[in-house]
Amino acid sequence: MLKSSRVEIEATITLLRPYLDKTLTITADNGKEFAYHEIITQELNAAVYFAHPYHSWERGVNENTNGLIRQYFTKGSSFENITECQVERVMHRLNHRPRKTLNYKTPHAVFFGEVGLKAA
Repeated sequence: MLKSSRVEIEATITLLRPYLDKTLTITADNGKEFAYHEIITQELNAAVYFAHPYHSWERGVNENTNGLIRQYFTKGSSFENITECQVERVMHRLNHRPRKTLNYKTPHAVFFGEVGLKAA
């Protein structure tokens, strides 16, 4: 197994294991990091699907989130200079930002079942 692939698969499993009830499927691109996707399927009991090459719309939530992140870290920014505190701040802001597709609820509220709560 490629070293980088193993590290990424182990990280994915570690991060998603607490949310097994919410992790039903994973849609990935065709990168080498998912070469051993069978391990994720086995460990998380979640089907792994792959988007077709050059069909970014098949991973719409991911592409939309990338666009939202780019509002804070512009294209061409060096991620070597971004602190963990900055990443945490952006993550908190995006997870607590109401979304039209979620009936103006926040991703945090929907994920954790906080029905009826307003955005922070």
